[in-house]
Amino acid sequence: MAEFTQQGSICHISGRLSQEEIPALWLRRKSLLNREVEVIDLSELSYSDSAGIAFILELMSVARAEKRSLSFTSASEQLSKLIDLYDLELFFNEEAKQGK
Repeated sequence: MAEFTQQGSICHISGRLSQEEIPALWLRRKSLLNREVEVIDLSELSYSDSAGIAFILELMSVARAEKRSLSFTSASEQLSKLIDLYDLELFFNEEAKQGK
């Protein structure tokens, strides 16, 4: 299961984001990030499948609905491959994919 650790404006996501874990997180998606968070650090995320990617994009959607910006940094090599595979580079800038 993924863990969300917030330090000021940065939230570090660690663990796994997979189809098995997402239903429990989905119910809490609007409360996982406080309004101070501007950056999600993905460097400690050990695994993500397509459901995990969809969940990350939903976090961005929630932030936009609240009229705040949210960016991602330090995607792992595995996550960067999924970003490329699903052609999601527009959502994840080069800084997010620096682990690639």
